[in-house]
Amino acid sequence: MSIWFKEYNVDDIVTENTMVEHLGIKITELGEDYIVGTMPVDNRTKQPFGILHGGASVALAETLASYGGYLTIDSEKYHVVGVEINANHLKMAKEGNVTGKCTPIKRGRSTQVWQTDIENDKGELICISRITLMVLEKK
Repeated sequence: MSIWFKEYNVDDIVTENTMVEHLGIKITELGEDYIVGTMPVDNRTKQPFGILHGGASVALAETLASYGGYLTIDSEKYHVVGVEINANHLKMAKEGNVTGKCTPIKRGRSTQVWQTDIENDKGELICISRITLMVLEKK
């Protein structure tokens, strides 16, 4: 059973003219209860030392969770905003792509908590991030 508010596919997710597009983040899969996206490890996402910037990993995690939260609500009545995010960087990435899979831990009326596991091209876990989203009524 899908957790999404209505039937969506990855083409419904807008990324043009945003930081998401600038970082090269692509939404690649929308499952019954998860969202997956990739991000290149390149000059846009590396720190000066030649490895993936931790902030880029956090940007990928927040992007996936925000889209996930948005897709579970009635967007004509509500919107979601991040209120807290944390990340544990477990391994570095120097090249290729990273892939994040984001799943909900809690989907409540006023708050949601989502976890993103980010892996490198070898399937090794490089980052775990958790974000709390607030569900706000549009005025």
